[in-house]
Amino acid sequence: MIRVLIVDDSEIYRKLISYALNDEPGIEVVGTAENPYVARDLINLLKPDVITLDLRMPRMDGLTFLGKIMKSHPYPVIIVSCYTPKESSYALKALRMGALDTISKPGLEYNLKQFSERLVQTVRGAAGARVQPGKINKTVSPAPVSVGNAGQKIIAIGSSTGGTKALEFLLNNLPEGLPGIVIVQHLPESFTKSFADRLNKHSPLSIREAADNEPITPGCVYIAKGDKHLTVQRRGEKNYVRVSDGQRINFHRPSVDVLFDSVVEEFGPQATGIILTGMGSDGAEGLLKMRNNGAFTIGQDELSSVVYGMPKAAFEIGAVCEQLPLNDIPDRILSAVSKHSKLIAK
Repeated sequence: MIRVLIVDDSEIYRKLISYALNDEPGIEVVGTAENPYVARDLINLLKPDVITLDLRMPRMDGLTFLGKIMKSHPYPVIIVSCYTPKESSYALKALRMGALDTISKPGLEYNLKQFSERLVQTVRGAAGARVQPGKINKTVSPAPVSVGNAGQKIIAIGSSTGGTKALEFLLNNLPEGLPGIVIVQHLPESFTKSFADRLNKHSPLSIREAADNEPITPGCVYIAKGDKHLTVQRRGEKNYVRVSDGQRINFHRPSVDVLFDSVVEEFGPQATGIILTGMGSDGAEGLLKMRNNGAFTIGQDELSSVVYGMPKAAFEIGAVCEQLPLNDIPDRILSAVSKHSKLIAK
C-alpha cells in the first residue's frame, strides 16, 4: 500500500486530491495538512511513502518546507500547484531541490479526469523513486569539438521524472560542435522556456525552447514546448524542428515516442538516441525503431535513474544498444556521433 500525505492550504484541493487517490487500489491517503507546520508533525507520526506539496501556503511556503524535508529526511515529493509563468520558476527550483515531479491543478493544463489520472500515475511511480536532494554540481565546460557531417546527424533525447537534473548534468558536459540535439522532457507548458533559459546559462551549447520551422544547427539544443509535440523534418540539405498539436501519447504531449518516430523517418542510422530517467514507458517503442533502423541508442541505468521506468521499458524490449550510468553518457555520445567521422578538438 502506498501511503500519501497531502499538504495544501486549500480544503477544496485537499479533498479533491484525496478523492482521486483513495479511489485507486494500492493507494491510501493517510493524512492531510493545511500548512507545513502540521505536515511536519504528521510526517514524523505517519511516515508516508509519498508527499504531495503545494507551493503557495501561509506561514511557510512550499519551497522552504521542501528544503527542510530534503535536509532532514528526503521523501518522494510531488509538487501539485497552480502554475503561471511566475510560478513555473518556483516549481523548477523545487525540481532542482529534489522534488520528483510537478502536476498542475485542474484548470490550465488538465481537466479533472486528466488531473486524476496523471496524479495516480505519478504517485505510483514516485513510491519507488530514488530521491536525490541537492543541486547539480557546476562542471567545467568541455573543449569544443568538430564532428564530420554534423549537419546531417542528430541527437535525440527523451526524459521525464528526474530528467531536469539529468539533462542539466548532460548538457553541461557536452561540448560545442556536436550535431543538433532535440529533447522531449515532460514538463507543463509554462515551464519549458524557463527551463531552457536556465540550462542555456550554464552549458557551452546554445539551448532554447523549440519554435516551429526553426532550422536545426550543430551545437544547438531544442527543447520541446510543453503541451506541443516536437518532431524533426529534412528538406533538401537542411533540417528543421516542427512544433504541433495532436493527441496525447502515453498520457503525454510532448511525447518522446513522437519525437523518436520522426527521427527514424528523417535520419535513420545518422541518429543517436538517448532515453533517461522517467516513469512510464514513453519513448521505448520509438527508441526500438531507432535501433532497428541503424541508430545508436543509449539507456540510463537503474542505479543512476531517479525512476527506472522509461529506461527499463526500453531495455526490456531490446531498444538499448548500451545501458550506462548518467556520468558515462556524455563521453559515449561523443564517441557515438564521431563514428565514421574524425573528432578533433578545436
